[in-house]
Amino acid sequence: MNKRAFKYRFYPTPEQETLLAQTFGCIRFVYNHILRWRTDEYYNNGCSINYNAASKQLTELKKNPEYQWLKDVSSVPVQQALRHQQTAFKNFWEGRAKYPTFKKRHAKQSATFAASAFKYKEGQLFIAKSKEPLNIRWSRELSSEPSSITISKDRAGRYFVSMLCEFEAKPMPISNKTVGIDLGLNDLFVTSDGQKSGNPRHTKRYEQKLAYLQRKLVKKQKSSNNRAKAKLKVARLHAKIADCRMDATHKASRKLINENQVVCVESLNVKGMIKNPKLAKHIADANWGEFVRQLQYKAEWAERIVVQIDRFFPSSRRCSSCGFIHESLPLSIREWKCPKCNTLHDRDINAAINIKTAGLAGLACGATGTGVAA
Repeated sequence: MNKRAFKYRFYPTPEQETLLAQTFGCIRFVYNHILRWRTDEYYNNGCSINYNAASKQLTELKKNPEYQWLKDVSSVPVQQALRHQQTAFKNFWEGRAKYPTFKKRHAKQSATFAASAFKYKEGQLFIAKSKEPLNIRWSRELSSEPSSITISKDRAGRYFVSMLCEFEAKPMPISNKTVGIDLGLNDLFVTSDGQKSGNPRHTKRYEQKLAYLQRKLVKKQKSSNNRAKAKLKVARLHAKIADCRMDATHKASRKLINENQVVCVESLNVKGMIKNPKLAKHIADANWGEFVRQLQYKAEWAERIVVQIDRFFPSSRRCSSCGFIHESLPLSIREWKCPKCNTLHDRDINAAINIKTAGLAGLACGATGTGVAA
């Protein structure tokens, strides 16, 4: 059995909104307090604090009369915050992430509830300290009863609940189609069949409106109600752009997995490429990293295969007909003619064909992608 998160939007009552605000505040306070304590202990005394020591510190913190308000909310999400902090430190020590940072009041807020802090009964979800069920907009059925839930509030003021459930992945019928895709900016991806996805450029579509709202925001007096209102408008527009981008990514990745048994894609260093000041905004808007991630997990569920080829493979410079490799091929050249076999190539389609050839060759030699092992 696999585990899958089902995310829904919900609309809290005024009492639930107050309870969640208190819960988010307690989580943020405890997380920042323990993080400061762990950091000071390391730099002042050379002590590395583990989870058990951090949990004991939380117990002492609750005994302090000054912090009795920590008992007004469920203890489970507060304790879960320490577990998340421990995971953040583990990722830092193993080189997968930067040093944990402090939680901010106006950033995205979240609280994780284990099974003891919520109740799912007859299609209704109750959380600890609240007698009324959450008013959830159910867009699809759950595959099982949730084992844990995470409630979040984004900067636009929207509330979401993500439920972790067990589900049985159903393999899709075997397809005889394979495809290679070349990621780009003019088109988000181009297939080896010659299909071009286009680029909706969601950020550019709302660029003028976003700039207008940001100009109004900077003119508002700091800490004023009008500034808070203007900030919310900017956040809502950013949320709309992000939702449009994510929706397009899900639809594109689902279509590729549904239609093809094997999908070959290049492995890009998106973190390195996004450092380019001229292309950073466009690369971020293209959503390459999330696109490949979705291809991988959807392929695993459907028992399809995603093969990633080496990022240094000369897919654009190599002739897909005879194998001739150009020494250099600037990005401004979108079409080129092979000097050896005189074949005229579209740069992106040629790259997609080469990616497919390299991916299938690697698969035949025993390399495995995401999904079913070769």
